[in-house]
Amino acid sequence: MAFTQQQIENWIKQYPLLQDVVSLKPVFWQNPKLQRMADLPHLPVTLTDMEEAEALWQRFAPFIAKAFPETAEAEGIIESPLKPIPHMQAALEENMGLPISGSLFLKCDNDLPIAGSVKARGGIYEVLQHAEEMALAAGLIRKSDNYELFASDAFRQFFSNYSMAVGSTGNLGLSIGIVGAVLGFQTTVYMSSDAKQWKKDLLRANGAHVLECQGDFGEAITRGREETRQNPNAYFVDDEKSKHLFLGYSVAAFRLKAQLEREGIQVDADHPLFVYLPCGVGGAPGGIAFGLKQMFGDAVHCFFAEPTHSPAVLIGLMIGEKEKVSVQDFGIDNRTEADGLAVGRPSSFASGISERLVSGVYTLEDDELFKGLALLADSEDLFVEPSATAGFPGPAAVLKSGYPEKKGLDMSKVVHLAWATGGSLVPQADRERFYRQGKAMLR
Repeated sequence: MAFTQQQIENWIKQYPLLQDVVSLKPVFWQNPKLQRMADLPHLPVTLTDMEEAEALWQRFAPFIAKAFPETAEAEGIIESPLKPIPHMQAALEENMGLPISGSLFLKCDNDLPIAGSVKARGGIYEVLQHAEEMALAAGLIRKSDNYELFASDAFRQFFSNYSMAVGSTGNLGLSIGIVGAVLGFQTTVYMSSDAKQWKKDLLRANGAHVLECQGDFGEAITRGREETRQNPNAYFVDDEKSKHLFLGYSVAAFRLKAQLEREGIQVDADHPLFVYLPCGVGGAPGGIAFGLKQMFGDAVHCFFAEPTHSPAVLIGLMIGEKEKVSVQDFGIDNRTEADGLAVGRPSSFASGISERLVSGVYTLEDDELFKGLALLADSEDLFVEPSATAGFPGPAAVLKSGYPEKKGLDMSKVVHLAWATGGSLVPQADRERFYRQGKAMLR
């Protein structure tokens, strides 16, 4: 829906911070609608849903190990490491001129197998959920069977009669396209204009059909949704509305809890966990935040990070219109080097949940993404793609905002966790270019 200029001017008067957002200035917004877990109303997803999603991942582990040999050592479980990054913490302190109390960790979803990004959690999960539903309905399998059967020619032949599609800026398309094609689905990825060429090439090499759109993510998902509806044998993975994507992301919380315990890290009211999540349409960070809240309750504080040119979730939550609003309504161009975050309109499904669970949202300029990439490479010898560095300015943004004082938190006991959302599949030439760009900005 389109808003009038008068409505927009009224919102800017009502929410003064919105003027800075429209002016493309980096901001920190503290969510006034954040609720204590004890006060939460009924949500459209539950802890039981998360547990069932984890059970599905476990059922499919034999198939994943068979179809993707790189996961065999982990017995078909798709998971990423948790790494302490003290040298990056020191580099950030020096670069930002601000001490970061507590310790800093990196959740390395940039190293998730198969798709190389956080989207492997949600995207692959939804493909598997749909494949299981179809196979059960057709009598091809029972939940007690060994799901290695999904790697057989008979199953591929069955799925080849059906199509699957998704609209994507890149990473979600990779997860859907790669796994969908391996199962045998005819997969189509509607790619936005800002999607990287190497991602299109990789999808085609893995058997997916790529349709390039002239517009941004909004156009890609709209076109994909409308064209898929016309085919009764087609299934559309809808990043703006999907419960299954959301649940796939949420399962990360179970695994992170176990990883923190192995590190001897306690999370409670006296030892809070601050998590910084790069945010595009909002499904991945929303699902992760929901899962973390189920595990740690009010002891975890989740913050979303968006580019100054693509603050879709921030505007939607701030003025309360959520998915009804787009950044273009406010004259913002939605153009950013962070292709995975280049989203003009937030998820309708995730926004209604995140509205109650996210502690705040901050925005950052593209230059900060490249600086963070170079700092991480120099300090820890780790590579992530530019959009995956959006979490690194988080500790400074939160500290400067006064949020800890308002919450009465002892920051010396905080664990900061930046969620690295992608990067392992980036071609070497692009890696080198991104690094040079970041180094030039640090001089």
